[in-house]
Amino acid sequence: MGVKLGEEVGYTIRFEDLTNTNTTTIKFLTDGVLLREMMDDPLLTKYSVIMVDEAHERSISTDILLGLLKKIQRRRPELRLIISSATIEAKSMSAFFQASKRRRGLEGEELGPRMEPAILSVEGRGFNVQIHFAEEPVSDYVQAVVSTVLSIHNQEPMGDILVFLTGQDDIDTAVKLLNEEAQSNGKKSSGLIVLPLYSGLSRAEQELIFTPTPRGKRKVVISTNIAETSLTLEGIVYVVDSGFSKQRFYNPISDIENLVVAPLSKASARQRAGRAGRVRPGKCYRLYTEEYFVNEMSAEGIPEMQRSNLVSCVIQLKALGIDNILGFDWPASPSPEAMIRALEVLYSLGVLDDDAKLTTPAGFQVAEIPLEPMISKMILSSNELGCSEEILTIAATLSIQSIWVSGRGVQKELDEAKLRFAAAEGDHVTFLNVYKGFLQSGKSSQWCHKNHVNYQAMKKVIEIRGQLRRIAQRLGIVLKSCEGDMKAVRKAVTAGFFANACRLEAFSHSGMYKTVRGSQEVYIHPSSVLFRVNPKWVIFHSLVSTDRQYMRNVISIDPSWLREAAPHFYQHQPHNAIGH
Repeated sequence: MGVKLGEEVGYTIRFEDLTNTNTTTIKFLTDGVLLREMMDDPLLTKYSVIMVDEAHERSISTDILLGLLKKIQRRRPELRLIISSATIEAKSMSAFFQASKRRRGLEGEELGPRMEPAILSVEGRGFNVQIHFAEEPVSDYVQAVVSTVLSIHNQEPMGDILVFLTGQDDIDTAVKLLNEEAQSNGKKSSGLIVLPLYSGLSRAEQELIFTPTPRGKRKVVISTNIAETSLTLEGIVYVVDSGFSKQRFYNPISDIENLVVAPLSKASARQRAGRAGRVRPGKCYRLYTEEYFVNEMSAEGIPEMQRSNLVSCVIQLKALGIDNILGFDWPASPSPEAMIRALEVLYSLGVLDDDAKLTTPAGFQVAEIPLEPMISKMILSSNELGCSEEILTIAATLSIQSIWVSGRGVQKELDEAKLRFAAAEGDHVTFLNVYKGFLQSGKSSQWCHKNHVNYQAMKKVIEIRGQLRRIAQRLGIVLKSCEGDMKAVRKAVTAGFFANACRLEAFSHSGMYKTVRGSQEVYIHPSSVLFRVNPKWVIFHSLVSTDRQYMRNVISIDPSWLREAAPHFYQHQPHNAIGH
């Protein structure tokens, strides 16, 4: 547009604002940031046009935002809303916003003038993409990916290939197999440049995918679904779609949220196919049958609202003054069980009172911190425990995916690096050791490379920590170090994550734990410094499901702290269930 970024055009994301209040007229921002702006400006009065892009992704924040924008339009009929997507079902979204569908009198609001949404279709600018389906179902989609890529390379004209797989393990396996095939087949498979793309890679490794492909070579990018919509790769002519992606699914009965491999939807399949044909006619190879696509594949994915833990969602709505959450006008209603579970957890955190309203001051303070409520409560609890400086570091680290650089072929070196920082108390204290080492190195990128630490991630930790420190000061939290008293740190973590407590099963030789609530079988993830150490009692930050339920980011605790932290949450547990 020929303007300086941050002046007429700017952006705001969590923990970063590059706008000018006097000159910015077009602002790009995430749905989560816009929701936080509504806490200070409920009617979003400074905006005359709001465009929600990629609405088909149906994240929790997007669904909340759509419901709130519908409410705002009742009060501000002059506000123009544009909901855009390449694959969304336009008629259902139009029906949601139609005035005739609005529920009169919700939250005591009056309807504005009758306005009917318009549906506009814009012809795509891409080239034609031929779709090729598998003749029969594949039993091993990773091996099928490798075979398909080699077939394309040996039979099709030059052009780069984009492959969609589910996660790091599958991607690393495919990269290894393709490189081995290229070496063993000599000239036949020479010229392949195989690159992985997932969040655990360093920034330098991720940026390799954007380098121009040398003449006579073919680039193969093997990616998670981040390449569906979040970025565009020049030169992609062929797409290989495994038909799967990783999604989070929450079970409110067991209170466990898992990251599982799930079948793709037609909407996502079309998004993937659309990655080809950007520069010339392309081809998409789907590793599933046409019959499956037509008759069995769901039209759209399950909205995140219907498969997620709703704790953060509920407190966000409460902070925005939405008390009647069950009566809120959702594009897709969440399950009552998940909503009730969220209310229970927030009540146990001391964030909601008996009337399900935000408590003063804790509830409003937790809502003001732009993190998941459990981390926010951990920060608040650190005030009285005298360890706020350490907890702010832990909170910032938990806010990013990983501080480690991982990948196939470096696991041994990564494990050795972790041992240099490993703390007997667990991963959270290990994070403190890494942070301290990074600062002592002068924030050196060479130090990070030597220790398999992600340099960009550590820079982000420092940036987030600085923002959290300013928020903590605004909330009246005393910034104080516990000077090595890791008991205080562990108690603060317990205060936030008491719901994730687990006990090692007696006589278990496999390291099996059971959650205190729900008695689910879980294990410490091999990436944890407590793997094979197996303390009797631990608390985890998150779970990941593969062949087992694995706990990530684990810290050892004293079980007596559980009733102290959340007497209501554990009131129905027998004393011996959380005894020593």
